[in-house]
Amino acid sequence: MEPCSCDTFVALPPATVGNRIIFGKNSDRPDDEVQEIVYFPGKCYEAGEKLECTYIEIEQVKQTFAVVLSRPSWLWGAEMGANEFGVCIGNEAVWGKEDIGNEEALLGMDLVRLGLERGRTAEEAVDVIVSLLDQYGQGGNCNEDTAQFLYHNSFLIADRKEAWILETAGKFWAAEKVEEGIRNISNSLSITTKIDREHPKTRPHARNNSWWDGVQEFNFAGAYSWHYPSKSSSHGDRYCEGYKLLKKHNGNMTAEAMMEILSNKRSGINMEGSFRTTGSMVSILSQDPNQPCCHFFTGTPDPSRSVFKPFIFAPQIQQLLKTASPSFGLDDPVKQIPRFQTRPDRRHELWRKHESVLENMIITSSREKRC
Repeated sequence: MEPCSCDTFVALPPATVGNRIIFGKNSDRPDDEVQEIVYFPGKCYEAGEKLECTYIEIEQVKQTFAVVLSRPSWLWGAEMGANEFGVCIGNEAVWGKEDIGNEEALLGMDLVRLGLERGRTAEEAVDVIVSLLDQYGQGGNCNEDTAQFLYHNSFLIADRKEAWILETAGKFWAAEKVEEGIRNISNSLSITTKIDREHPKTRPHARNNSWWDGVQEFNFAGAYSWHYPSKSSSHGDRYCEGYKLLKKHNGNMTAEAMMEILSNKRSGINMEGSFRTTGSMVSILSQDPNQPCCHFFTGTPDPSRSVFKPFIFAPQIQQLLKTASPSFGLDDPVKQIPRFQTRPDRRHELWRKHESVLENMIITSSREKRC
């Protein structure tokens, strides 16, 4: 399975209005999968405590930071989210020459949440993700189904000052710092020759596999992709279309403009079909530390038919009950071996109401056409 799914965007001054960084992402997932919006406060832990992620257990840290997440409701991690320091992360599925195994490890979505819970800045989140990638690896089924959906991951990580693109191929990776202007990622590797950080064996591994001759300037996407990014595939077309939409708003990017980009169906950014946009996020990251960051989430499919609802980190935040899916604990089919033998109803209250309104709209539209 290699669907075309997900797009993540960032705009930094001078591309934005008001000296802000604007982050945005569409999460494109199977059309029957529920995406929930959940909040977890920061917490302190005793030395030696363990953390149960989607599939594996890892070492817990002494302190985690408060996070708000938009995630497929069956897993531990997240498709996108933010933390109390204004760090935002979105991930993308990517494929290339490096083999993708089916061994269970950390999902890319687990790495999104871990980066947010443990990173005070975008670059700290990069450090967290690559360290965990080296220690535990990435892998496992990314689909709530017995059918395997396997991929490696790329990440767009932003904070109040800068953004980073982190792209992986197995345990190998490259990272690019984005300090101004516009940038987007889709389902193909996009880091070429501007590499600000990398795994120490990224180039030797490419050289040993004859993906790079060791003479020409090293190009990460050129070495690890089956094709240059954004040239021929459907997700490549979407990458180009996304960049065009960013460029259209270059110099006057706002949160509203980012929402407009995420709602665009002609480009394929707002996806429909067996894979569709099941959740969207836009964040305003003020460079003034005295101003709060504001994060907008839909928690429902199709941003053009959804409301972007604001969230600001503040003292004594209550749980987001209307956007949180039911919990099934140890009885959850994702926790049982073999996994995914049954599929519970994970729809939260907002999801159900959104479905009901959409059904009524379709019925009304059909009646009007008959008249």
